[in-house]
Amino acid sequence: TDDLQTALCAVRQGAGLMICQILHMEDGQQLHGLFMGLLFFLPVAGCTENAFPHVVLDVVMQTQLDIVFHRQVIEQTDVLEGTGNTGTVDLCRIHIVGIHAVQQDGTTGRLVHLGQQVENGGLACAVGANEAGDFGAADGHIKISNSSQTAKVNTQMTAFQNPIYYHMKSDIEIARETSLKKVEEIAASIGVPVDEIDNYGKYIAKLPLSLIDEEKVKKNNLILVTAITPTKAGIGKTTVSIGLTLGLNRIGKNAVVALREPSLGPCFGMKGGAAGGGYSQVLPMENINLHFTGDFHAITSAHNMITALLDNYIYQNRKTGLALKEIKWKRVLDVNDRSLRNIVTGLGGSANGLPTESGFDITPASEIMAILCLSKDLDDLRRRIGNILLGYTFDDQPLTVNDLGVAGAITVLLKDAIQPNLVQTTENTAAFVHGGPFANIAHGCNSIIATKMALSYGDYVITEAGFGADLGAEKFFDIKCRKAGLSPKLTVIVATAQSLKLHGGVPEDKIKEQNIEGLKNGLPNLDKHVENMKRFGQEVIVTFNRYATDTDEEIAMVAEHCREIGVGFCMNNVFADGGKGGEELAKLVVETIEKKPSAPLKFIYEDSDSVRTKIEKVSAQIYGAKGVTYSPAAIKKIKQIEALGISHYPICIAKTQYSFSADAKAYGVAKDFELNVRDVVINNGAEMIVIIMGDIMRMPGLPKVPQAQKIDIVNGNIEGLS
Repeated sequence: TDDLQTALCAVRQGAGLMICQILHMEDGQQLHGLFMGLLFFLPVAGCTENAFPHVVLDVVMQTQLDIVFHRQVIEQTDVLEGTGNTGTVDLCRIHIVGIHAVQQDGTTGRLVHLGQQVENGGLACAVGANEAGDFGAADGHIKISNSSQTAKVNTQMTAFQNPIYYHMKSDIEIARETSLKKVEEIAASIGVPVDEIDNYGKYIAKLPLSLIDEEKVKKNNLILVTAITPTKAGIGKTTVSIGLTLGLNRIGKNAVVALREPSLGPCFGMKGGAAGGGYSQVLPMENINLHFTGDFHAITSAHNMITALLDNYIYQNRKTGLALKEIKWKRVLDVNDRSLRNIVTGLGGSANGLPTESGFDITPASEIMAILCLSKDLDDLRRRIGNILLGYTFDDQPLTVNDLGVAGAITVLLKDAIQPNLVQTTENTAAFVHGGPFANIAHGCNSIIATKMALSYGDYVITEAGFGADLGAEKFFDIKCRKAGLSPKLTVIVATAQSLKLHGGVPEDKIKEQNIEGLKNGLPNLDKHVENMKRFGQEVIVTFNRYATDTDEEIAMVAEHCREIGVGFCMNNVFADGGKGGEELAKLVVETIEKKPSAPLKFIYEDSDSVRTKIEKVSAQIYGAKGVTYSPAAIKKIKQIEALGISHYPICIAKTQYSFSADAKAYGVAKDFELNVRDVVINNGAEMIVIIMGDIMRMPGLPKVPQAQKIDIVNGNIEGLS
């Protein structure tokens, strides 16, 4: 067609694909850059409104040029194997951003985008080769030539003689094509006795806690992967954690990754999955992202069983002096559902219980989740469950699960869930995935048991803490490491050009363009996180998670900045290349641990500090707040904590992940702000105090277009997870 807009509308109407996202269009009306000028659309002949249309990618290039796809450079041998036969590609898989130009002397030049100045006159025709081109004659549509100083575009659409077709693989396609090893082989590869594992199918197993070796835990190397303040552009922390593990194995080290389990709420809400991405994933990703081994369901059932038993206690004692005047325990569900944040139960008459205000949190915010992740064994799990604070009687006495006499019953529901899960990576190395508290509304770390199990069998263990280093890493150190006696040898901070640009004030629709000044303006955010990690005595490495749109100049500028502030730097490409893309980072990690490991762990506050002192130390030192204010409800809760004699518990701050302040839109490094403590939740079983700041919700809502609309099962295969 000679009408590009008609073609795009036809594709959008027939397939219902997210054209806005893929083509960087606004409301599907304006096309920006025509995929940087390298992608043409030809509707499939005979396509009807209800058919699933495809588009034909016609690209002609000389053999000395590489096509750069979204976050991945495809080798020449991969794209030149076609002979011009007709083929199709799914629109949602393709995102070409430019070409790597090759100089006349054969050296690789910089990435050239449409409209950028061509500074070197030795460039060959990129697309639409002339008659001397290797792929036959075609009218030039996009040409970078010796005679031109800028890339030129002729928007007339005609087919090239010898089109090359390439289908960009999604995460789930890569996962599905990976040849998995039986879990027994994975266990044996790290020395786990095969007869000790409890199989959950062919590729998943649970391990008994008796396999933990505390001496090896103390001796081996724990590495934390964290990140700058997250943005909507994404950071890729889990992907880098997996890719670093793969890189370490490729250079001959025995490395294991220990991660959290994904929640169904974000999987069907914003994210579509949380098992890594590209060629750095944990597998089988469909199982891990969905029901997995049932741990989340067990935690949900255990939590709500306590709720049912508490409601029964209240109902049965409604006419006695044992009734409660204040209830602290809510319900949980592993979905994003804003309608359940505040509810009333017991409606419909006295036979249905007493009308009571209640509500739901998401399962990752459950105290049972925190307890499971902080327990050292089954006995400790039971002890903590028994200590859960449920409410107060009319004479101001606390009521706990032990008072209901059901701690044993709840522990029974979790006897399997407490065992860590063994799976594998895309390169068939061992991975432990266990527990899943969020870092913005909970403590954001995988289980102590899984981390110690990994340290029992891996010389190097890579783990991650949720969101940025302010939320996740602070809790990792001040809560998890404090309770477990762990001390990481190194902290790796993940940064991306796009997120740094957002922190530097670059508009979201411009972050894929080179902008050295915007990138530079975003570096204070990185610096603040580096400073924070050094407060804990950590040696720090910054890794730049490369996207295809990143330029060499941008990477060089960040590398130089890291040298100036005295931290290690390494670019990685683990999304596209798996372990190969993480080898240089792995070498730097090993070298740093051998020559300059982290000092013994320091904490931001002491156990003996008051609750307010702990809050104010974290607020000032980690977030940079000038002060802290407290609501009347928070003041009341702090007095209750003091009366219970549990002020020595660590604090767990719940706030927005998008800013150092409580304002999610305050990117960069917020200044001159106060933090307000809206509420305080006593997690007496988990032995921590949750400090709720700002308008953070412990039950998320769904976005306008949830990922659930893209998830489906087609010919027996799951689609839409990532």
